Amino acid sequence: MSGASAPPMHFTAIIPARLASTRLPGKALADLGGRPMVVRVAERARESGADRVCVATDHRDVAQAVERAGFEAVMTRADHATGTDRIAEVAERFGLDESAIVVNIQGDEPLIEPGLVRAVAALLADTPEAAIATACHPIRSSGEFFDPNAVKVVLDSAGLARYFSRAPIPWARDAFAVGRQLPPGLPCHRHIGIYAYRAGFLRVFPRLAVSPLERIEALEQLRALWHGYAIAVAARQDAPVPGVDTPEDLERVRALFDRVSHKR
Repeated sequence: MSGASAPPMHFTAIIPARLASTRLPGKALADLGGRPMVVRVAERARESGADRVCVATDHRDVAQAVERAGFEAVMTRADHATGTDRIAEVAERFGLDESAIVVNIQGDEPLIEPGLVRAVAALLADTPEAAIATACHPIRSSGEFFDPNAVKVVLDSAGLARYFSRAPIPWARDAFAVGRQLPPGLPCHRHIGIYAYRAGFLRVFPRLAVSPLERIEALEQLRALWHGYAIAVAARQDAPVPGVDTPEDLERVRALFDRVSHKR
């Protein structure tokens, strides 16, 4: 006899997308193989099996591009401090049940794996004590470990996050006293910036006081830990394809889409 099939996963994917960007203005609408970047992200989100895919934006041009491609767009306030606040506004408008799962997919991740989106949603569904789920992968180079732009996360035995930092953690006291090579077995992980939330937590998040650690590290997930909310972390072995933060990133990703288009 075959085993029982897994129950269907239900979640909403929301993509926060602003047109303004410090390093790459207008990147949400940058052309990738004939479609705007934000639409490419929405396509990946749809492939994840999400019940609903929505782009949350404060710019009419982004909303119109999304709707022309057949996806849902919601205009939000322009003064949100974080992408999570923007998603919280949309979740509230949708009237989602407290236990409903919402996945935050960054609007500059046109190559995000649909399986990763589904994995963080499934992890949250399977971890009732957590309000949030996210992901990480092992760090294998000292350059990445000591890079403040590579956010590190320390996990406990249950796979819950204990701390996120731009600093190199955990610190191998004896090994780093004599050099900067990563010692074998050092449990160092890089955070992957994707989140699944329970809708009930999203309603609370905008009212939580910003924590001192969040201000110092410039990492909003530390607000949740500061206020006692658990974050479950899906550990995978490989790093995902990086997103688009710079003009060089855009050219790299654009070349990939161009190659795919030429093969068709």
